[in-house]
Amino acid sequence: MSISGRLNRVYYEAKGNKWFHYFAVFCRVMLALGFFISGLVKVRGERFASGLSVNHPLGHYFEALYYTEYYYTFIGISQLLIAILLLIPRTALLGALMYFPIIVNICILTYAVRFEGTRATTFMLLANLYLLCWDYDRIKYCLKY
Repeated sequence: MSISGRLNRVYYEAKGNKWFHYFAVFCRVMLALGFFISGLVKVRGERFASGLSVNHPLGHYFEALYYTEYYYTFIGISQLLIAILLLIPRTALLGALMYFPIIVNICILTYAVRFEGTRATTFMLLANLYLLCWDYDRIKYCLKY
């Protein structure tokens, strides 16, 4: 049996396991919650409460991002939309696909400025990767060519 055949067999066995399914639902809800809270702050026009001073590189970035006004609101609306998409089972894959570039950007940014919250963003990235792998059977047709 080929490697891809073995991987497909393992994948479909995992898809049949109810605990992996529960974990996928848990990841969707937690990722949606994270984006919902931060998106709501941005849509309301409030500063992102990171507790960092403007002297810290990430605090300076958050402050500059806050002063972009419309872009800051756009990011918040996007985060709210993605959170809603993640919570609806039929649109969860679209939400996970839209979530991925944003969380990669956040993760790289937190590592670049040596932020203490890098562990949380790393877990968010891993949870998003899990969701993308969970829907591999729906994505694989786009990845073939």
